[in-house]
Amino acid sequence: MIINLPYASLRAFEAVVRMSGFSAAAAELGVSQSAVSQHVKTLEEWLGHDLLVRSARRSSPTPEGAQLAAAVADGLGRISDVCSRLRDSTRSEHTVVISCLPGFALTWLFPRLLNFDTTHPHLTVSIATDTGQHPFSAADADIGIRYGLGDYPGFHVELLMSECLSPVCAPSLLEEGPGLERLDDLAHHTLLHDETQSFGRAAPTWEFWARNCGLVLPQPRKTRRLGQSNLVVQAAVQGLGVALGRKPLVIDALLDGRLVRPFQEVVQSPLSYWLVLRHDRIASAKLQSFISWVRSEVAMEPDLPEARGAANQSD
Repeated sequence: MIINLPYASLRAFEAVVRMSGFSAAAAELGVSQSAVSQHVKTLEEWLGHDLLVRSARRSSPTPEGAQLAAAVADGLGRISDVCSRLRDSTRSEHTVVISCLPGFALTWLFPRLLNFDTTHPHLTVSIATDTGQHPFSAADADIGIRYGLGDYPGFHVELLMSECLSPVCAPSLLEEGPGLERLDDLAHHTLLHDETQSFGRAAPTWEFWARNCGLVLPQPRKTRRLGQSNLVVQAAVQGLGVALGRKPLVIDALLDGRLVRPFQEVVQSPLSYWLVLRHDRIASAKLQSFISWVRSEVAMEPDLPEARGAANQSD
C-alpha cells in the first residue's frame, strides 16, 4: 500500500539538505524561503520527528533526516530519469533542443544558427531559454549551454569556450562629451552593471576586472544595473554608458563597429561556457552534429579588435 505522501514537502526538504540551507533551496525551487520553511515544518509534524538541525549559516539533517533525504533523492531521481526517457521518446530525432541563458541566445547563438541550418538542413534547433539558476534538466532539453565554473554533477560536461573581459562603449562616447582616454575618465560616465548571476569574488564584475589589472576604479558619475546581459550590451550600443564586455556577448558588435574598446586592458574571466548533457546521450548522432558545429563556430571566433585610441593605464 502506498500512503498519501506530502510530495511538495518532501521535495522541499530534500533540497534543503542537498543545498545545506533554506535560502538556496528556495532559489532552486523558485519559491520563497518562508514557503520552504513551512514545508519542512509540516513534514516534521507529520512524521513526528525533527529532521533538521538549524543554525544561522547552514542546516544539517538529523540521523532521521539524513535517512529520509537519501530516500527522497533516490526515489525522485528514478522518477525523473523515467520521465526524461519518456519525454525523449516523443522528441523528434530531427529536433535538437538547446537550453541556455537569454543573453547568450540573443547575442551569440541566434546570429550563428543560420550557419547550422544551411549545413544541417535535416535538423531543427529549438532554443529554450532559462535563467540558469536551476540545475540543468535533461527532461526539457537535449543539451544545456551553461555559464559558470563547470560544476554540474551527474552530467557529461565539456568546456565550450572561455571568455575575456574588456570595457566597451559606443563610438560616440569617444567622439563626443568628456571622452574616454584614461581610466579616470570613467568618473564622467555611467557604468553599466550586469546583475544576471552572482558568483562571489569570481563574478566577472567591474571590480574583478580592475583588481586583476592592478587598477582602482574611480567613482562613476552614475551606475545603471540591468538584469539581463543582452540588455547591458544593448544599453552600451545605444550610448547609455560603458559596459564591461564579455567577449562572446560583444564580439559581433565590436566587429561591426557598434561598440569599441576604449582601454587596452583585457582580463581572463573565471567563468566559461559549458556543454552539459546526459551521459547516455553522448553518442546521439543529432547531438554530435550540433556539438561539432558549435565547436567549429567557437574555433572560428576572431580575437578582440584593438583598443581605439586608449592610453596604456600602466603609464
